Amino acid sequence: MAFIDFLAFQEALLLIATAIVGYVGLSVYWAMRHNDAAGVKNALKGGAVPIGAVGAIATTLAVWAETTWPYPASMASYNIFFTDVYLLFGLTLVILAVTMAFHLKLAYVGLFAFVAGAITAGYGWNGYIIHMTKDPLETFLMYLAFAGVGIFSLPATIMTDHFLAHPDGTAFAFSVGTPVARSRPSIQGASRAVQPIVPGVSPENVEAAPTFAGKFHLPKYVTAYTMFFLAVVGIAGYAAFAYLLATLPGHLISAP
Repeated sequence: MAFIDFLAFQEALLLIATAIVGYVGLSVYWAMRHNDAAGVKNALKGGAVPIGAVGAIATTLAVWAETTWPYPASMASYNIFFTDVYLLFGLTLVILAVTMAFHLKLAYVGLFAFVAGAITAGYGWNGYIIHMTKDPLETFLMYLAFAGVGIFSLPATIMTDHFLAHPDGTAFAFSVGTPVARSRPSIQGASRAVQPIVPGVSPENVEAAPTFAGKFHLPKYVTAYTMFFLAVVGIAGYAAFAYLLATLPGHLISAP
């Protein structure tokens, strides 16, 4: 039986992945705006299953293609051009899903995605200069968009780790943001709390630490970078969608 390529399905998985990652990123940002560390963890854990499912399928397809080299000799270079990068894509999603599910440090996933993104950009550029595919420019732009998601995910994961490491709301206390100040018990207050109460003697007046009822504000650079990162994810999703629409008819009529 002749091989029928699954490139259209692979492109669909790219589109699904960008939609899920974009939604999770927006949910995390919204929780951070409200100084809600629990909300950030819930958003990450909730997105682990769909991201992991897409990553597992993508990795399985890529491993199969890497080991069987399904494309004919006339287009053997496409085995490298498509499957190498797609395997990196699947592995990134699987590692991200595991990290999100078990609340591990996201920066390590960001570093993996950064390197994978740089490799993807290199593959896309080489495919463009040697005119691989019928639409080399569109292919290069799609590769470049997904490379950007991987590269720019490193600072995004570092910011998220920094926020989660400060559940008391002081993650950005020394930046342009103005987080809510919170009262903290002092040693003097603790010692007074354990003093015995003597009948007829009034306890010492203890001044409470000042608190401020204000809205938590993320630093402007965090908000700007988040919007930039989500825009890159959106561009990658649009590129995958446009490429899928352009190539789907060819995939459907290529079957014997």
